[in-house]
Amino acid sequence: MTPDSPPALLVLHSVRITGFADTPVIAQRYGLDAAETKEMLLDAEARGWVEHAAFAGTGGWSLTEPGRAENERRLADELTSVGGADKVRDVYREFLPLNALLLRACTDWQLRPTAGDRLAVNDHSDHAWDARVLNELAAIDRALTPLADRLGSVLTRFRGYDTRFTTALARARAGEGIWVDRTDVDSCHRVWFELHEDLIATLGLDRHTEP
Repeated sequence: MTPDSPPALLVLHSVRITGFADTPVIAQRYGLDAAETKEMLLDAEARGWVEHAAFAGTGGWSLTEPGRAENERRLADELTSVGGADKVRDVYREFLPLNALLLRACTDWQLRPTAGDRLAVNDHSDHAWDARVLNELAAIDRALTPLADRLGSVLTRFRGYDTRFTTALARARAGEGIWVDRTDVDSCHRVWFELHEDLIATLGLDRHTEP
């Protein structure tokens, strides 16, 4: 049976991979009880691991540097306890080329160079251009499924990335273009960003110095 992660680890990790989110979103990320999640967040705040900020009518939790270190310490201990380090590293090595393709696809969704402007915004009037980008995302989607299966066999908290990506892509292909790259919906880019953050946090890597 694939191991489940402790709720306290999941709460801290949810703050990490969402970046900035309020209590209901933190709880929903791993299907946790909202009241219990709030208590764990307040406990983490008292320990200096998270902080809450509000501005422009919105509020959310984020990790402090000590919280980031504590999150990575717990993730490392968990990965060692289940003996999954080699499997996750292998998946990460296969993830990196896909990551480059995903970043290029999102750039092509946002920009469509012209003869006079290589940074021209994509107005989505060229349906062949957009169809090509969506086909590239579909190829990434197919490649993600076996990687997600392998991750999901290590820890249950890794499950769901592939189905979320597939759902976002289906909405984009149905004409809802925001599901490619918007960060305020569970878009292809948003799902991919969370998966990337999950992998580097779990492996204790630095996003800015990784290959």
